[in-house]
Amino acid sequence: PDLTIQGIVLTMYDGRNNLANQVVQDVRTHMGDKVYETIIPRNVRVSEAPSYGKPAILYDLKCSGSQAYLQLASEVIRRERKLRAA
Repeated sequence: PDLTIQGIVLTMYDGRNNLANQVVQDVRTHMGDKVYETIIPRNVRVSEAPSYGKPAILYDLKCSGSQAYLQLASEVIRRERKLRAA
């Protein structure tokens, strides 16, 4: 198939964890601009959402995880528009 990877999303990030910070740095170093700027944090509310049969943004729109997913969506759209305009 003709598949193209448009970007890499870093998820389940916990900034208190040294390993998580090292992974972010390593992925950004090796993958460059393929990595989206938005990082999805580890978030209890996002983890709970499937148990209630809801997407995270409907379960708790204001939690940091939902806000990060909305930010990622905007970033993906901006990147796609830029690619199509080129």
